[in-house]
This record gives sequence, C-alpha cells and structure tokens, in this order.
Amino acid sequence: MGYNAIFVVLPRGTAEHVMNVAKEAGAQGGTILFARGTGAHEAKTFLGLTVDIAKEVLFVLTSEKDTERILKAIVEAGHLEKPGTGIAFVMSVDKTVGLVNRDSGKPVKE
Repeated sequence: MGYNAIFVVLPRGTAEHVMNVAKEAGAQGGTILFARGTGAHEAKTFLGLTVDIAKEVLFVLTSEKDTERILKAIVEAGHLEKPGTGIAFVMSVDKTVGLVNRDSGKPVKE
C-alpha cells in the first residue's frame, strides 16, 4: 500500500478544526506544528515594529486511495479556495517505519 503526506499551512488557531474534519473524512490522525511565515506578505508592522504572523502546519500521512477525499475535506474546512487562507500540498511517501494499524494495534507492513 502506498502513502501520501498532506501538508497544510494555516493561520494559527485553525489547524485543530481542520484536523477534526480530516478525521471525519477518514484520516487516522495527524500532527500540528507551530511555525511562522517568512514570505513578503507575512511581516506586518505595528507602530513601526515588525510583527510576524503565526502559522500552524498540519501534517497528515494517509493511504494513496484516501488522499483525494481527505484533501478535499481539508480544503473545504480551511477555506483554502480563498486567497490568503492557507495552502495545501501532497507529497508521495517512499518508505514508512513505525506505523500501527489503529483498529488492530498491529504494525503495518509494506
């Protein structure tokens, strides 16, 4: 079975909701990382001081067959079709180690 990694960059405070929707769409789980943007539009000024806009990065590892369904749910939950709300991308995963089947509790073998 092949896997994909879905990465989603979102405004701080929104990743948990998006993760819950991804689980409803079939994701087994995910990881939320805190980050800050470095793009030209990320730095805002307030009273002459630069203030960074905080981000969250949601990472979901999923089977290839479930990727499109989960990605669609993520795009809808995060309103990613609207400019400035975040981005998502999918990367193919060549190897995995340490995965455990949520239902059986047994290691997943490739």
